[in-house]
Formats: sequence, C-alpha cells, structure tokens
Amino acid sequence: MRKFAGAWSVLVVTVLALAGLTPAAQAAPEDIKDALGRIPGLTVVSENPAPTGYRFFKLTFTQPADHRRPSAGTFQQRFTLLHKEFRAPTVVFTSGYNVSESPNRSEPTQIVDGNQLSMEYRYFTPSRPDRPDWGKQLTIWQAAADQHRAVEAFKRIYPGKWLATGGSKGGMTATYFRRFFPNDVDATIPYVAPNDVINSHDRYNRFLGGVGNDPACRSALKAIQRDVLTRRSEFAALAAADAAKNGYTFSIVGSADVSLEISVIDSHFAFWQYQKQADCATVPKAGGPATEIYAWFERVESLNTYSDQNLGGYVPYYFQASYQLGAPESYENYLRDVLRYPGRNTSRSFVPKSVDIPRFDHLAMPDIDFWVKTQGKRLLYVYGENDPWSAEPFELGFGSKDSYSYTVPGGNHGSRIAQLPAAQAAEATNTVRRWAGLPPVTTGVTTRSVPAEFPDFDADLTLLNRPRL
Repeated sequence: MRKFAGAWSVLVVTVLALAGLTPAAQAAPEDIKDALGRIPGLTVVSENPAPTGYRFFKLTFTQPADHRRPSAGTFQQRFTLLHKEFRAPTVVFTSGYNVSESPNRSEPTQIVDGNQLSMEYRYFTPSRPDRPDWGKQLTIWQAAADQHRAVEAFKRIYPGKWLATGGSKGGMTATYFRRFFPNDVDATIPYVAPNDVINSHDRYNRFLGGVGNDPACRSALKAIQRDVLTRRSEFAALAAADAAKNGYTFSIVGSADVSLEISVIDSHFAFWQYQKQADCATVPKAGGPATEIYAWFERVESLNTYSDQNLGGYVPYYFQASYQLGAPESYENYLRDVLRYPGRNTSRSFVPKSVDIPRFDHLAMPDIDFWVKTQGKRLLYVYGENDPWSAEPFELGFGSKDSYSYTVPGGNHGSRIAQLPAAQAAEATNTVRRWAGLPPVTTGVTTRSVPAEFPDFDADLTLLNRPRL
C-alpha cells in the first residue's frame, strides 16, 4: 500500500509539473487593485496611504438614480475601501451622511480585524444625480438598494462573512438595509440609532426633562438659554460678527435671528448628545460676560448653526426627517415667553423651499419597527444612557432571534461596545466575532490601535457628521 501511495504521489507531481501547476509555478495571489478592476461599474479614483497591513482606496460606483426605474439615469456614489485580506470578514459602513476620506475603522471592523467598505449616502454631495427627484429617489428603500448592489458587487472578491454597521443615522441606515435585504449580510451592529416609530408620539422631551443625575445641571442649561434670549441683542451682535467673518447667510431659515433662536433651543439637546455628565461644570452662569457664554455655545451649539452654509450639507437628512424618518419634538415650552418664532424648530424649516417634500410617510417607520420585533436576526444595538437620541431606541421583540441591545451607563452619542461594563463588553465583542466566524477573545475592546503615522486611524466615525443627528 505504501509503494502504491508513493507511486501515485510521483504521478500527481509529474502531471502538475507538466501542466505548470507545481507549488513553485503557481500564480501569486491576486492584487487587490486588480480585483477591484474586475467589478463592473467601479472606478478606482486613487490609492492613498494606509497603516501597515492595510491598503486604502477611494472609489466611485455607478448606481441607478432610481432602482425601480433604470431609465432615470445613474450617479456616481463615493466609496472608500480599507483592505486587510481577501478572506477576512468585511464590514459595510455608512455614517448616513458623507463618507470619510480617511482610513478609519468602525468598532466592528476593529473587533473582527477585517476589511471595511464605507459608503456615502445618496444625495450627499457629490453622490447625487444630475437631475434629482427627491421624493422618488431619496427614500430609505432606495438607499438600502444602493447598499444591496454594493455588497453584491464586492462579494465577488470578499467571500467571507459580512457585517453591516453605522452610527446614528448610519445605524438607522444599517437597520433599514437589513430589513429590505435581510440575507445580504450575516449580522448588523447599529450604534445610537433612533427609532421614531410614530412621529407625533415622542418621548424626547420627557427624556430631556430627566436626563442625567443632577437636576441642577438641567436647571443651569435652561437658565443660560433664557439668559441668551433675554439679552438677545448682545448675542446677536456677536453672532453677526462671526457670520460676516465667515460669509454666512440665512435664506433657508429666513434670518439670522431665527437661526440664533433655534440654536439656543437646540443647545439643551446638543449638550446631552455630545457632552458628558462631568461637563455640567462648564455651563456658564446666567448673567455672565456675553463673550464667555458665546464661547461656550460655540463648543455646544453655535448660534450660527442654521446658516445656509452649515445647513447646506445636511439638507438630504432634513428632507428625509420630514418625509419618512421623523424627528424629535422641539424642547421649547419652558422658553415660550421669550421666543419670537415658536414652532419653527422643525426639520421642514431646514429644507429650501425649492425642494418639494411629499406628504409624510406614516407607514415607513412602523414597518421597520415591526420587522425588527418579529423577524430581525443577528442584530446588536448599542445606546447611550444620556444620549437624547436613545430616548426612542429600536426595541427587540418576540421574533427577534439571536439579537441584543446594550446601553452604556452615562453614555452619549459616541457610545460604543468598549464603553460597556467589562462583562457586557466581552459578551458583545464575542457575539460580533461569532457572527464573523471568529473565535472568542477573553477581554473586550478597550483600546484603539493608532499607528503614529496615522493619528486619525480608528477615529470615532459616529462624530464625524453632525447636524443634530
């Protein structure tokens, strides 16, 4: 038997040699750039520096302007690709806004040490059709179809496990993608994703009325808001000087005064969205120097937040909030006696009048919510205890299989798995790794790997985009 086996081995090697397929003669592994060149509709715009062990590409991908009407034309959607290894897990990431052009890794990408395909959301410049039809083309289904085509295309070169993730509006987007195309990825990890099921029944103001563990902090925030609106002319002069310096205009909301008032109203929400409980100590005393108070607002919510120039990049979000997503009610009743424009702090106020907004789609969010509760599989949500956007979270139901939801104690809109209590962080980390087909680790993700030559590597992608969501 051994002689036969030896003879067979010699015969196999001889045949392979004649065919030019001996190990020494086998072709080298395909280069990622060559592999990208084989994807129809994909253009490699550039290859840029990346940390050791990675390659980083800026890409565009041809997408239909309307997936239901191919004759409506196409547009070029911006992608970036952080390539690790062909058979490594791949994470598809979107912020829900513009794509970051730096080689950042989302937390799931760090956990699985894999590839990351990052996508710009349709209608965010420059990923927009030449002849936009907002009501038909800028819907949650159209954006999910963008992701579907992208994942299908990149599975040609990445055959391993696929995960979807995103923070804030990106977390919403990842959920919608999974609802409409449930089999495209193996699991979904949304961060701080609000779920405004019934737009007219909000929990946001009740949440803001009790957020944090220090009533004195909430009182201080309200006092500084009232102070600014009572001394409006002083702060309007400071805001006007900044507006002139930066070339700000206010045609969308109507005036600089409207912008100032809405910014002051929003500052309470914005404080808890991005600050921490410890930052309550930084809230200025009402009646203090206007320049000091103005500087604090610049850190929390600029009084020029709603200028045309600051709003312009986020009009697609405000359109979607007005059409399908819903938006929080304005936390302003306690300021009514000092308001000049009550009721103006709505998403429709931030969309130019030239853009027609269809009648609100009351079925879109209940459909998503019902799917999560009854059919959602392998979903892992992360929320922040003090984040106002966590007031209306996605909630799992009787039909949610192998799915989990975690809340970071004291967390804000930058909450992530690594900030959970140690046991929960390890549990969530290993769930993500299990879904990616990887063995468990004994500790949670608590640190970031930041190569010295790439200080922005692993930056928190949740905070790269900010209207209020």
